[in-house]
Amino acid sequence: MSPSTSVGTSEFLAACAGERTKKIPVWFMRQAGRSLPGYRELRKKYDLLTLTQTPELAAKISLEPIERLGVDAAILFADIMLLPIAMGIPVRIVENVGPVVDQPVRTLEDLKRLRPFSREKVSFLEETIRILRGELKVPLIGFSGAPFTLASYLIEGQPSRTWTLTKRCMYESPELWAQLMGTLSDGVIGYLETQIDAGAQAVQIFDSWVGCLSPADYRAYVLPYMQKIFSALKKKNVPRIHFGTNTAGFLKDFANVDCEVIGVDWRISLGDAKRLVGDKALQGNLDSAIMLAEPSVVQARVDDMFREIDPHEGYIFNLGHGVLPETDDQRLRQLVEYVHGK
Repeated sequence: MSPSTSVGTSEFLAACAGERTKKIPVWFMRQAGRSLPGYRELRKKYDLLTLTQTPELAAKISLEPIERLGVDAAILFADIMLLPIAMGIPVRIVENVGPVVDQPVRTLEDLKRLRPFSREKVSFLEETIRILRGELKVPLIGFSGAPFTLASYLIEGQPSRTWTLTKRCMYESPELWAQLMGTLSDGVIGYLETQIDAGAQAVQIFDSWVGCLSPADYRAYVLPYMQKIFSALKKKNVPRIHFGTNTAGFLKDFANVDCEVIGVDWRISLGDAKRLVGDKALQGNLDSAIMLAEPSVVQARVDDMFREIDPHEGYIFNLGHGVLPETDDQRLRQLVEYVHGK
């Protein structure tokens, strides 16, 4: 896979391909929105879903971190629940709670409400991507939630600390679980293909809650669906990033998919992660909370990370999860400059 694209020779795309880079590429999960002043101003006027579904506004939010932070890739401003919404499941985003599904999917009868994905339902995302490709000089990353994370929201009805209902469905209702995960997997494939066809130059799948599973349950109930998704996306010939939180206990299995990049959180050292993911490129993994500390503390932690691996060889710098809302964006910019100087 060549790093040469319409954005020129990209350090980010080169790193995705496992190539050596002169400069360590940097981007941040949740860099678009949350901590940035332009986004906060827009949130005074619009709710989150309106922003994601209005191409001109979503593009504006996606572009803000490129200039303010100096990162090497943009990520589409969207929400992982846009896919279930497009598939017929109403979702509310509740402040300080997260996604809420008032009618959860817990029976085969409930599952009938989940319709096959149709790209016409996300035409606003296609338009957002077209706008961004006309403005950006760095690659654009599209994304989706993973089937397990999406299924957990649909079953639980809202974020959970234990995901008990989700696990109970896996164990007690294998037919429902298989149909739900299969339908969501097909949806993820179509959703990401739509983004790539519109102009996304890389895609990331977020499995935010899969770390609640044991290694055996991950292999049995999740991994086959992830293998199907990544294999289906291979023909699109763009870098594919697989990211999950709290995956250290089964990272070798998590990396057992046909993708270019494995993203990891802060619960594992980069050295250990590299040994487990093998030849794939690595992305991560500074603890988001450390950005609330003084720059000297942040820089010392970055130095520790880079002693674990060769950061110029198939590596992308990122946080271990999303930017926290209270993060000072000027400290993020300082971090980008520090990493670029290594």
